[in-house]
Amino acid sequence: MTIGELLGHPALLLAFVYALATVVVVVFQLGLAAGKAWGEYTMGGRYPGRLPAVLRLAALVQAVLLLVLAAIVLDAAGVGNLGWVAQVGWLPWVPVVVSAISLAMNSASSSEPEKRTWVPVAIVLLVSSIGVALLTR
Repeated sequence: MTIGELLGHPALLLAFVYALATVVVVVFQLGLAAGKAWGEYTMGGRYPGRLPAVLRLAALVQAVLLLVLAAIVLDAAGVGNLGWVAQVGWLPWVPVVVSAISLAMNSASSSEPEKRTWVPVAIVLLVSSIGVALLTR
């Protein structure tokens, strides 16, 4: 698909934007799970450096859940043939709710590095997921 064709399908474009932003967050979560010292960028900066083992496991679980949310958004926009949204019509609103919660939590963080890094990403996720949910209903 060319850029011109993609621009002619706004839900598809927004779904790809959502998926790309999600990949960024997933890579971050996988880095946390692998023990990268990025603690100041998550959980309000309570664990600067490497996260404790249980939170590294939680980061891995979050990475998987984020991939499921991206699959929902892509399915809603007609990418692939999962059929989840066809079966459960309100499903595209789940990523919207999760993105809104993420934006609120990142905005309220006491960690400035976390806010500077993740608030813009959370805005992209929220706006693109709302667009897909509205355009595909």
